[in-house]
Parts: sequence; C-alpha cells; structure tokens
Amino acid sequence: MEITIREEGAAISASSVAERLLAEGLPGRLAAGDPTLWGADAAAEAASRLGWLTLPLTSRELLPEIGKLVEWARAQSLTNVVLAGMGGSSLAPEVICDSADVPLTVLDTSDAAQVRRALNEDLERTVLVVASKSGSTVETDSHLRVFETAFREAGIDPGDRIVIVTDAGSPLEHKAIESGYQHVLARSDIGGRYAALSAFGLVPSALAGADVEKLLEEAEAVAPLLSREEGNPGFDLGCAIGGAALNGRDKLILEDQLSEITGLPAWIEQLVAESTGKAGRGILPVVAAEPNGASDELVVAIESDNGDVRVDGPLGAQFLVWEYATAVACRLLEVNPFDQPDVAEAKRNTAALLATQPVINPPALVDGPVEVYGYTRATDLSGVLSELLAAVPDDGYLAVLAYLDRHAAFDAPVPEGADFEVMTDAWMAADAATLRALLALRTDRPVTFGWGPRYLHSTGQYHKGGPQNGVFVQLTGLVEHDVLVPGRPYSLGQLQFAQALGDLEALAGRGRPAVRLHLTDRAAGVAHLLAAAQEA
Repeated sequence: MEITIREEGAAISASSVAERLLAEGLPGRLAAGDPTLWGADAAAEAASRLGWLTLPLTSRELLPEIGKLVEWARAQSLTNVVLAGMGGSSLAPEVICDSADVPLTVLDTSDAAQVRRALNEDLERTVLVVASKSGSTVETDSHLRVFETAFREAGIDPGDRIVIVTDAGSPLEHKAIESGYQHVLARSDIGGRYAALSAFGLVPSALAGADVEKLLEEAEAVAPLLSREEGNPGFDLGCAIGGAALNGRDKLILEDQLSEITGLPAWIEQLVAESTGKAGRGILPVVAAEPNGASDELVVAIESDNGDVRVDGPLGAQFLVWEYATAVACRLLEVNPFDQPDVAEAKRNTAALLATQPVINPPALVDGPVEVYGYTRATDLSGVLSELLAAVPDDGYLAVLAYLDRHAAFDAPVPEGADFEVMTDAWMAADAATLRALLALRTDRPVTFGWGPRYLHSTGQYHKGGPQNGVFVQLTGLVEHDVLVPGRPYSLGQLQFAQALGDLEALAGRGRPAVRLHLTDRAAGVAHLLAAAQEA
C-alpha cells in the first residue's frame, strides 16, 4: 500500500499537520484504539466504535460460518444474490462484488420500480441477504416484508431463502430467530460506515462469489504499518486530506478511471462525508467528476497519476487505510468521526409525513412533464437550472438528489445491432445521473449526484451538518406501479415521497437553497430535464 503526494501544496500542508500529530503520538494511539483522540465529548462513543481496527484478524473467525452459508446456497442453486441494506451495509459489498466481477443485486432504495426489478429476477434461485446494524432501518424492513410475501406467493418457504446480518440484540436478530432465518451477528463495536471488513461486507460478497478471505489477507498485510510514524499509509493519507481541508482545499475530487478496483469512490464518499461533515465543517467528496482546477479542490486518484495524491493498493488494504485516514482527518478537523447527528432529523420528518397526509402546494412552474416546487423567478426549466447554478457560492457546491429508479436508463430503446458505444449513448440520454455532468459543464463549482434515499445514509449528513454552502435540486417522479409494504400502512411509493419531502424539510430548516423537480412522466421527464440542462 503506497501513498504518493505529488503536488507541492498538498505535500506542504500534509507535512505541517503530520509534525503536530506525531508530537501527540497519534499513529500509535490510534492503532491502539485510544478513544480520547477526538476530544472529551466524543470519547464515550469512540470507545465503542473502534473495533474496525482489528477486523483483518477478528473477521477471520467468521470465515467457517460464511463458508457453510456459501455451501448451503450452492447446494440449493441459489445463484441470484439480492442484498437489502443501506449505507455501510450495501456500499462495501457493491464495491467488492463489482471489483471481483461477480453479480450482486443491491437494494438500497425505496423506489417501487427498482424493487420490482429485483422481484422479477428468478425468485426460484434468489437468496435475500437482509443487512442492518440497528435492525430497524425502514427501507430494509420494507424490503424484507415485500420479499417474504413474494416468496410465499411463489410457494417458497422464506426460511429457505433469507439470511440476516445484524447486531446482537437488534429487532432483526429477534425476527431471524422467530422466523427460523439463518443469521450472522456482526460486532457491535463498529459503526456502519467502518464495517467493510465485517460481516456486513463479507457475507453478501461471499454468497455472490467474491474471495473474502483474500480481502482480509490484503487488509492484514497493511495493518502493522498503521502504528508506525514513518511508512504509515493511513497516517500519510489522513494528513494529506485533512491538512488540505484545513488550508481551504475541502473538496475531495475522487478519480479512479484507470483502477482495477470498481466503484471505490462511492464507498469513500459515505465514509468521508458522513464522518467529517458536522459542526459546520467537513470534507466534500466529489465522485465521477472532472477537476476544475479550483483553489479548494484536492484530487485524489486511485492507482492513477491524474491526481495531487495517488493511492495504490489492493481493495482490502484500501478499505482499512481509508478508514484510518478518515479518523486522522477528523482529528485535524476536531469532529467526532463516529456519529451522524443530523441524519436523524430527516428520518423523523419521514415518519411524521407517513403518519399524515402531506399538503402539497401547487407547483411554482410547470414545464412539460416537469413540475417545479420551490421559489423561482424563472419562466421555464432551463431558467430554473440557471438560477440554481448562479446561487452556488464561490466556495460552495450543487447537489442533485434523485428519488428515482437508478436502473431505469437500461430500459431505453437501443437500435437493433447497436455496438456498445451506441448503447452507452442511449443509456446516458435516459439517465437522470447525466444531469450532473451537464450541469458541471456550466459551472466551475463541484456538482455531486446522489440517489435517494441512498444518499441519506451517506452524504445526507454532510448536506445538513457540513458547511452551509450547498445548493440542492431534488428529483421525484410519478409512481405508476406501486408496491404495498405488507404489515405497514404505506407503500414504497409513499415511503419514497415522504423521504424526499422529509429531507427537503430538513434542508430548508437550515436555510439551504433547494428546489424539487417532479417528473409527471419519468422517462419523458428525464429527457426534458437533460435538454433543459443543455440550455441552462
């Protein structure tokens, strides 16, 4: 594992903070699990959240149990692995499986269309992994209820198809015992976003076919370096990103185009944003974006020379080193890396909206299949987008938040016999995520993109707890074929809409400029939105 600081300014700021932290004995103290590193207020929580430091060794104890699960699944020809989990319970397995090129269907959504896709993927060969640390995550509970019903309606015993991963004593553990579901208990001294090398990362990945023992070996190889004062990749990376942030370079542009590891920036995004983004401070990770050369950017490249900082190493080592580096950066920013104080508000707002019938005021503007909610002086959609871009402060960012089906673009019609490039162009022209790239062409400020409610368990903390310099455009869409949540007084469509409005309410309460764009026809609405972005 190697960290190379290639840009002079980044090297100077890293060296400056490293000298101070070495004087405090930080490398040895962190490697030993000293909970006082982040101040007295954080000490109690940190004392119960440092188990990730020893996971390369302790998670080996899970391998026999995981091996038996894999044998059981293979014996029943359960080749379609669906993971129902949010945030730390889904992001790491997605990176592991994408990098290993093994299929895993990740359900970190409340979108009815996306859940229907998963239900249509050969239930006879499906094993559902339900992963939740607390055991009470609303999206995961909904997925479990929907799949239980679907299995029963297909004449399949859910006990033969469902695996639970959770903490001991959680409601989900009680559910697993009552229902006879196979279950694996995770260590309780690890927060969700630091759980990549725990049962949450390993169980679904192994069932999908990834070599999780190799992942632990990669992490174990780098672990002894993390107590050193020299040649410590976690310390070097933490000083690089934390030192840069203290010097105003708090936009972390993550670049991985040449890496064999697939999708690591999406995992880093949650780890860094949710750990650092609080008390009006934080580091904003920016994924899938080109650098603008702005003075507040730090470009970190995974196995590529395209950045100010280069990070080389296998995936298991990357997980552990980034976790360590994030803890170091939080020490420099003087924030608790293990809490998420602003996440709960959106959850409370969602629960309140589900319990009532929300009153929706008329749209401020209707432009074709797109309704605009929120204050605007514009007369058309391109004008609304221009307003949002103009509202971004000199040190700020624009966030696009889409409560839609993130796989819907693959439904776009493609000419018969088209090559991959033509297919890719067709998919991009139908993908809401393309809005990020189009808006980024029209500003020198960072533009981020998040699928809702996935981002609520990731960058949602930074949006509300970090620096007050964000501008937000939220996308919602008409639900044509809803999915009822068995045993609950709401559908997935109602849950999704309540989550969108709940987060919008939390942002508005903090004075964040935000507009909601509602697509009355999803496919036509995305196309219209992308066309408007090109005119903004």
